[in-house]
Amino acid sequence: MTWTVWPVHIHGGSSMPFPRSVLAAALSAGALLLTCLPSAAAEPGSDDTPLTIATVSARADMVTGGDVLVRVDVPRRFDPDDVRITRDGSDVTAEFTATGSEPGVLTGLVDSLREGSNRLVATVPGRPGARAVLQVRNHPSTGPVISGPHESPFMCGTQAFTLVDGSTLGPPLDEDCSIATRVDYAYRSTNGAVKALADPSSRPSDLATTTTTTGARVPFLIRIETGTLNRGIYQISMLADPTAPDPTRTRPSEGWNERLIYTFGGGCRGGWYTQGSTTGGVLDTEMLGRGYAVASSSLNVFGNNCNDLLASETTMIVKEHFAERYGAPRFTIGWGCSGGSYQSYQTADNYPGVLDGIIVGCSFPDVTSATNLTLLDSRLLDHYFGTTAPGEFTAEQQTAVAGFREQASIPNLSDGAKRLDPAAEFPATLPEELRYDAVTNPDGARGTVFDHTVNVYGTDRRSGAALRPLDNVGVQYGLDALNRGKIDKEQFLALNSLVGGIDRDARFTAGRTTADRSATEAAYGTGRILWGGAGLATTPVIDHRSYTDDLPGGDIHMAVHGFSTRARLIAANGHADNQVMLQEDNRHGFSLKSPALRYALTEMDTWLTSLSAGESAAPGDRPTAREVVARKPAGLTDACWSRDAQPRKIEQRLGYDNSGECGALYPAFPTPRLVAGAALVDDVIACRRKPVDPADYRVAFTADELRRLRAAFPSGVCDWSRSGQGQRPPTGTWQFAGHP
Repeated sequence: MTWTVWPVHIHGGSSMPFPRSVLAAALSAGALLLTCLPSAAAEPGSDDTPLTIATVSARADMVTGGDVLVRVDVPRRFDPDDVRITRDGSDVTAEFTATGSEPGVLTGLVDSLREGSNRLVATVPGRPGARAVLQVRNHPSTGPVISGPHESPFMCGTQAFTLVDGSTLGPPLDEDCSIATRVDYAYRSTNGAVKALADPSSRPSDLATTTTTTGARVPFLIRIETGTLNRGIYQISMLADPTAPDPTRTRPSEGWNERLIYTFGGGCRGGWYTQGSTTGGVLDTEMLGRGYAVASSSLNVFGNNCNDLLASETTMIVKEHFAERYGAPRFTIGWGCSGGSYQSYQTADNYPGVLDGIIVGCSFPDVTSATNLTLLDSRLLDHYFGTTAPGEFTAEQQTAVAGFREQASIPNLSDGAKRLDPAAEFPATLPEELRYDAVTNPDGARGTVFDHTVNVYGTDRRSGAALRPLDNVGVQYGLDALNRGKIDKEQFLALNSLVGGIDRDARFTAGRTTADRSATEAAYGTGRILWGGAGLATTPVIDHRSYTDDLPGGDIHMAVHGFSTRARLIAANGHADNQVMLQEDNRHGFSLKSPALRYALTEMDTWLTSLSAGESAAPGDRPTAREVVARKPAGLTDACWSRDAQPRKIEQRLGYDNSGECGALYPAFPTPRLVAGAALVDDVIACRRKPVDPADYRVAFTADELRRLRAAFPSGVCDWSRSGQGQRPPTGTWQFAGHP
């Protein structure tokens, strides 16, 4: 992938935070928004094409670490040996070599870039017009690039980060939590275990072998690189023999199949103010055994960093390093469950090209809309049922109002709403004296998803708290339950009169929660709420669901969220033919012990291999939506697996309507917002409202009851047929918080 900077025709200065400078005032005051678009198509060998120079490992304006992989396309009328390349006037031609598989193409790693702007020039001396210029902007390897100012406080995790031999990384080298890059080796034993290889020159008696997807038969020796980038701890693993020369981009490991899997870890609660001490995992023997390189970072675990913008930035920087060190992969697969699915979906949509295909599990569209709203509603309903009106609703009625399959999901998700409480959850490494407390430490670090994304949302001038895209004004809790006769009119009226909301400190309030307009606009405009019509429109997607709606203790990973994502793809693109959904029971979770996931990985590889072998494989280009669908493997369709000891594969279109055998096996259930009338896309933060209309109900209200209903909703009830307040597609892709 070659990045080309394509500025929207909006220009001028930009200052923090996002809501005013990049979004609300973008069209008037101006802010530079960048979109990844294809380079001008050029056959390197044709006579009428110009000499061109472009970055390969990163966008030219988002390079990090002082070096970048560069490509020069030389027209056939010139001899590549005559080309000269300079960096700010210094000759760097010696760093470039011909690419054997592509005549007329030179690639080289240009280093010694200074922070800020650098000028790369390719020329053919003595040939007028044979000149190409590229401006490269270099950023520190510690970031930031697109995420805005670093969060503070920030606790290092190096001393708790465990390596394959059981040791830790030890204390950090600086305030950015940096460590010296190191390489360790491990191997897969014939019994399936991954063991440290204490002596890299040894060959243990229980060393396994494997055959990769390219047919290479190699010993199962694993090279693990560990370092720090963007203040996160990254790891890159691949099959490599420690007795052979170190793999490089010009001399790759025999065991690498030229493909990369980037893993994303789950969580969210307490995911702020820390580097973390885990990654998404880089030692899966199924992935490695097939020959994939596997990469991840501690800031790609949502339990460490519940901020998709920072996660996307980290992915971008780690992948840049991978390409410069080992060579640009043929394609990259994003892989993650729960919080890992947020990252996969949003990175693919907002930063097209970082991930070429994604395999997600236990998925949600994003944190900001469906998840946070469901958590808010669960917190309010749990408080109402247990404190405000105890005993007034049976367990069955509570479930009818919430929509969930299990009543236990109400308190379960209410507890999950602690991510909305600034004093409830922090990483263990953050000292007590640094934590927010409304009474004892009002200036302390606030632990919410909004405060962790303050570079996007901005702050409340009076309290200093982050502004919030969070709202329940006009929401008629239990509307469908009322219309189906599950609750009576008095229960409906009392619930909606007294359910209330929460303030910025998550304290219960008599009034409903009102979203901050600028934060809501920022959530939509920057892609914090998944749209699905940008990069995802041309991204192959396999969405796997290990069914947990029926867990007795309740669970947040409900099947409905996957169908919400599909509904968003259809709303944005007119179809979701680039997304395949798979369902099975929860015996294997999101692991490659699952036959469904092994099947998914095989089929995704086939899909992306086909795409990368076609016309769309030209540098800088992305496949069209039509190409993505056309090249989907013929046998890859929606399916579920039965609950039998030896599961049967059942092929059918999966949907929220719970049709067919799969719908009976794994039924989806609504959330409180859907029970209140919201559409399946579930992407409205603050609804537009309309007056109460008796015709909207299947029950007849008396005049007094109508008065009470209108008093409960003085500004009207949600009109779900309209878009939400401030709702619009993102302003563009490749956005950043301030100028890079």
